[in-house]
Amino acid sequence: MRHGTVASRLSAVVQVIAVCVGSAFWAAMAHAPKAAHAVPKAHPPASTGAATGVGVLFVVIAVLSLAFYVYGAVCLQVIAKKTNTANGWLAWIPIANVVLMLNVAQKPVWWLLLLLIPLLNVVIAVIVWMKIAKARAKAEWWGVMMVVPIMNFIAPGYLAFST
Repeated sequence: MRHGTVASRLSAVVQVIAVCVGSAFWAAMAHAPKAAHAVPKAHPPASTGAATGVGVLFVVIAVLSLAFYVYGAVCLQVIAKKTNTANGWLAWIPIANVVLMLNVAQKPVWWLLLLLIPLLNVVIAVIVWMKIAKARAKAEWWGVMMVVPIMNFIAPGYLAFST
């Protein structure tokens, strides 16, 4: 998630949602009524507060994940428009948004494969974002900012919405 590509953020979001869904399922199963022939346990049933808390946490994470995804897609679409790159709508489609980034950076599409290699993907993502910054006539060090937590959310907005 640190290298800041929209695809990596989406992957992290999917992982978080999967953990939350699994936790919610586990909590629901822990509080589900038992079969009639089951032997009652000696301890009293747990409160439903934990299940409610997990549900609320799931909703909050889902809303935040959607907000970050929309933010990233809007930023990439605006960057594509400002750099006169065709098919800016690809910013909304997972994996295709990485192809759009490579087009903005004027890099070959086969670099998508390099983004699948652990550790190398961080270097490639920085190079791509440096070229995107250059295409927007901004300092190339903005590409390096994509590996800095918090800055990887600020940099796309700066590259998209600055003049």
